[in-house]
Amino acid sequence: MWRVCLIFIALFSSAGLAAAADWTLAKFGGRDHVTLRNVAEFYGLGGVQRVKNEFSLRSAGRQLRGQANSAEFYINNLKFILSYPVTEHDGQLWISRMDLTKLLEPVLRPSRIKHAETVDTVVLDAGHGGHDNGAYSPQGWEKQFTLDVAMRCRALLSQSGINVVMTRSTDTFVPLEERTRIANRHDNALFISIHFNSGGTGTGLETYTLAPRGVPSMMADGPRISDLDPCPGNVRDAENIALATATHAAFVVNSKMYDRGIKRARFVVIRDVTIPGVLVEGGFLSNAYDARLIASPEYRQRMAASIHQAVMTYRRVLAPEVSVASAQSLEQREVARRSQDALRGGASAPGAEPKK
Repeated sequence: MWRVCLIFIALFSSAGLAAAADWTLAKFGGRDHVTLRNVAEFYGLGGVQRVKNEFSLRSAGRQLRGQANSAEFYINNLKFILSYPVTEHDGQLWISRMDLTKLLEPVLRPSRIKHAETVDTVVLDAGHGGHDNGAYSPQGWEKQFTLDVAMRCRALLSQSGINVVMTRSTDTFVPLEERTRIANRHDNALFISIHFNSGGTGTGLETYTLAPRGVPSMMADGPRISDLDPCPGNVRDAENIALATATHAAFVVNSKMYDRGIKRARFVVIRDVTIPGVLVEGGFLSNAYDARLIASPEYRQRMAASIHQAVMTYRRVLAPEVSVASAQSLEQREVARRSQDALRGGASAPGAEPKK
């Protein structure tokens, strides 16, 4: 639990930023990029340390690392899959402008997200149901496990005074479009869709958030013309990635499962919701080890507790009016206090039009 808190405190902190930064753009590969050196200067991360293809940017309590020509990117050891690989060009390492504005900035400084709403409702979406069984394991069907996690999470959130809406609370089939309609009836809300994975020998946890406009879905075979079409959920790009970060960090630390990363997709339920939303995959039912864990009530309770923890952290970080006194434990109060302190001050966000 405390390791999760340390991740949140480090990620959701604006300390140590430079007072200002001029962003220098270079266009290659069909898109704009900024140098990692520029990123390090702006976020107060010192210089770019590099050993062969591996690089890191460090400051007190914060580390960014990855490899040249790879989309895998780690912030305080939490895995993100970038929209585009970090690229070597003219002797420097560059990150896409899209990843700077749509991932790094809202993850590193969520308190700067504009128009974020105070959350008082969570829409829990238990995947599958009725004739749609989902993935199978000898221990049971995905639809059973997703509903159990959602019901356990509903109890925890309700105890914390959060209004909970269920897209289904029984073994019934609910079309994807109806799930999004249910979510979009609510303001000041979050949407969390609960699933379990299947396929080959895969193992571990994934968290999906909506791909920004123009970014290929990681579940597609390649770029498509439709990637350029705006989706309803893109109005919440910044909140989406902040919620995904809080959720995935809690899952990874509490479950101790393999971290497959925070990824981008256009699943219907995260594409068409107009409130911040994520889709979580809590392990592979096709993997014997994962399936045994998923069949365990203790594991499903940890999943429910992780969602609860993520919601409360998101609320504290993005809504400073949430009282520190509302945190239930000494540890939660300390996280709340530090998170609210981080909401004060800081430099200007990277502008929409960096200098060329």
